[in-house]
Amino acid sequence: MVRAKICGLSTAATLDAAIAGGASHVGFVFFPRSPRNLTIPRVEELAARTPGHVMRVGVFVDPDDALLERVASAARLDAIQLHGRETPDRVAAVKARLGIETWKAVAVRTRADLAAAGTYRGAADRIVYDAKTPEGADLPGGMGLRFDWTLLRGFAHPLPWILSGGLDAGNLAEAVAISGATLVDVSSGVESAPGVKDVDKIAGFLQSVDAL
Repeated sequence: MVRAKICGLSTAATLDAAIAGGASHVGFVFFPRSPRNLTIPRVEELAARTPGHVMRVGVFVDPDDALLERVASAARLDAIQLHGRETPDRVAAVKARLGIETWKAVAVRTRADLAAAGTYRGAADRIVYDAKTPEGADLPGGMGLRFDWTLLRGFAHPLPWILSGGLDAGNLAEAVAISGATLVDVSSGVESAPGVKDVDKIAGFLQSVDAL
């Protein structure tokens, strides 16, 4: 069974579409340079609409403790996703401080990049494999880039993991067949423009998940 996280949600309508389509996780972004960045009042509204069986994930890039604690409380987060340059020690400290599931994104372009995942054993609960963005890019993810999924074939994953980066309804089946992913994460692949989620694309992606 494959589960799906719809990330970067910012409106009630798109959140509702994700929930209605059967998403297991919904992602809320807190990074000022992202077109998906949320305010505390907005995430409080969205969190209140999210039923208990759907996990609320806060996505951060090198956050300070004050932001993490404020958002975790306001959004009643079930998990933290760290998408910056956080070290294993920092990831472990965040997990210890907040006491909730903590994920770490690992940027992938080559097989050698996968080695970083092992350094988070004992610190993170999950690894998010995402495509490495170009040097100097404003965002560490959510740019619709994909990496070579065959890199994951035969890799001894040190932790439970999530496949992210450039996924959409059209390539999902191929991505899962090649990588063996059981949890997938989509953001730009269900948008009509950067930061603008599309309810029909969300529904289509989740139908593709159901068809696997």
